[in-house]
Amino acid sequence: MRFSLFFIFFYYSIFAQVNYPTDYFRPPLDIPMQLSGNFGELRPNHFHAGFDFKTLQKEGLEVHAVADGYVSRIKISTFGNGKTIYITHSNGYTSVYGHLQRATDAIEDFIKKTHYEEQSFEIEKYLKPGELVVTKGQIIGLSGNTGASEGPHLHFEFRDNITENIINPMLFGFDKFLKDTKKPIVYAVYAYPIDNESMVNQSKRPLLLNLVLQKDGAYLGDQVVANGRIGFGINTFDYDDVSFNKNGVYKVQTFYNGNPNFGYQFDTYSFDEMRYINALIDYPMYKKTQQRVQKLFMKSPYNFSIIKTDATNGVVNVVPNLTGQYRIVVADFFGNLTTVSIPIVTKVLPVIIEKEPISKYFVKAKNESNFTKENMSVFFPPNTFYEDFNLNFDVKNDTLFLHSDTVPAHSNFTIEIEDHKFSEAQREKLFIGSIGVNKIGYNYTFRKDSIFKINVKTLGKYALVLDTVPPKITISKPIEGQWLTNRKFIQFSISDGLSGIKSYNGYLNGKWILFEYDNKTKKITHNFSDGIVAEGANELKIIVMDNLGNSTIFETRFFRSQKQ
Repeated sequence: MRFSLFFIFFYYSIFAQVNYPTDYFRPPLDIPMQLSGNFGELRPNHFHAGFDFKTLQKEGLEVHAVADGYVSRIKISTFGNGKTIYITHSNGYTSVYGHLQRATDAIEDFIKKTHYEEQSFEIEKYLKPGELVVTKGQIIGLSGNTGASEGPHLHFEFRDNITENIINPMLFGFDKFLKDTKKPIVYAVYAYPIDNESMVNQSKRPLLLNLVLQKDGAYLGDQVVANGRIGFGINTFDYDDVSFNKNGVYKVQTFYNGNPNFGYQFDTYSFDEMRYINALIDYPMYKKTQQRVQKLFMKSPYNFSIIKTDATNGVVNVVPNLTGQYRIVVADFFGNLTTVSIPIVTKVLPVIIEKEPISKYFVKAKNESNFTKENMSVFFPPNTFYEDFNLNFDVKNDTLFLHSDTVPAHSNFTIEIEDHKFSEAQREKLFIGSIGVNKIGYNYTFRKDSIFKINVKTLGKYALVLDTVPPKITISKPIEGQWLTNRKFIQFSISDGLSGIKSYNGYLNGKWILFEYDNKTKKITHNFSDGIVAEGANELKIIVMDNLGNSTIFETRFFRSQKQ
């Protein structure tokens, strides 16, 4: 009876749901719904915040407001969701439409006006109720590929108006527009020795288990011979019947000897929790192999709201003279299940695979840490990391070797470098760069006299970098002295090899003009339909500046007739 009550309590603590309206919202597109990404799907440094709708591999599809409301926010960015519209609805939720090619009608007019008022392509505006009212089904924009999109699609979200938490669109009845009869696929299961005293199949490192598919569709894993505290991890995906894309799973629940001990379900969470993906997955394995293995335990507890555990935090304590049965249940939103069973026995065997070598520097996650060598230092505030670890720390050839990006940081830490080599004039052009393979990453750098400081979230190599090289501005075909009457736009390529581009501004006959920037192609484009171009001769000036103040000016003269 005690077990039954516990199971019921545990089950409903994980799977109980709010009663979301399921017939209030329509789909944002008129074409049949196909997903290239679903809610909670694992992405670099974050969980996916909504749906990615396929758009027939092209741009320009009509995007509709999913219900009555008003445009509450507009954000135009060169990264992230690109051109994005937010619509607040009276029932307590906000819908979000990202990667748009452009908005339409009054919304586009407002956006264009804001660009010119702020003299910037990147804008963010919050609007009041009544400024831009929309009705259910109204066309608000055209689908596109702007921002960090890797191909034409529509990114779509639901958010709570009060908490701003993101919510799985399936909960609003969007499941009725999809068909899914396929079980999630389990690609791999790993066993993890957690303590120095723990061992799995004579290994003190994570070990891949062999899985055998059973007649009933379940998987049976190899017997695990272990001792001490161990955990498990799983690499899993889901497919539906129409999209044929690898999507994330909706629900995972684990059991040890029939008792639920760890589980999560992607219904809703906050943006502040996004980075917990690096705690949920085996981050070192991801960095080394690009494989995202979801850990089904917490070595050190972290506050990700969707995770529900018992007192063990999903850790299995293998004690002498006892056998155990570990079970993993993976489910999609439609209730299709895949089960993995793993028998566990206790036996003390000699170690064949030792743990990786340990560094002399140690970071205790809950405490602050400070390390200094020569002219370089690093400061880790408390709770920068999820778990304690041994840190590789060194300074060689004016470069800080700060471990590697195989241990995830949840929050910023500080790196300081004191310069002893450069002149005062050169110091104006210095930044602390992230040193990668054939690449230097820019970090916003604070300077006081000879001390340079950055706040970052990634371990790796760092050094002072001198940037005196201005950006480049190029055009594929010169337009000097030419008539551009039949041209709809003019386009240039801009680039910077070190600190990166900070600003780009164009002026036509002395007036600022809008250039839209595409970070994927590194091109800026001005559309003549903005109405700034003059009849006859036009003087064009473009100024591009990098993050260290180096600038390049491009000037040319062309002709255009407005008479068609």
